[in-house]
Amino acid sequence: MGDTLPTQAKVDRVNELKEKLEQCSIVVSTDYTGLPVNEVTELRRRMRAASVEFTVVKNNLMKLACDAAGRPDAKEIVEGPTAMAFGFGEPEIVARTLTDYIRTTRSALAIRGALLGMDHTLPPDQVERLATLPPQPQLVASLLGQMQAPLQRLVNVMNGPLQSLGGLLLARIDQLESEQPST
Repeated sequence: MGDTLPTQAKVDRVNELKEKLEQCSIVVSTDYTGLPVNEVTELRRRMRAASVEFTVVKNNLMKLACDAAGRPDAKEIVEGPTAMAFGFGEPEIVARTLTDYIRTTRSALAIRGALLGMDHTLPPDQVERLATLPPQPQLVASLLGQMQAPLQRLVNVMNGPLQSLGGLLLARIDQLESEQPST
């Protein structure tokens, strides 16, 4: 006889996943097939150090949480043995931590995709590109520099005639002073 009613533990797990989905800035889906327990433990340690929550999920519970959180697009990246990395800060940190782990350990862990923000689903190659972005302060500084350059050129162009006028007026004053008879 099958158990058709959800257990309280399953209801609690769906609510927990729903809350994480509502609060996170990015969630990355991974396939952990073939990872030995010691690798999963090391991966969790690295993720914790980067303030990322990494958890193995049951697909049906994760899909229920996606619907409950109003993020049905996340269901696209949930299939097979799934572990999710929830990031609550800068999204590139999650992507960078996962890709660095895979690269440095030559792990069998595979990135399936990500949900960025409320509705931007990313394929695995874009998650890897996200990992290569510079940190946010560096991006902001670069953007401000690019915005400042045209404004500085505009100020220089607008100051040019004023500086020329000022030079012209000083020259005229000198001319008038030299034309005055000395007494």
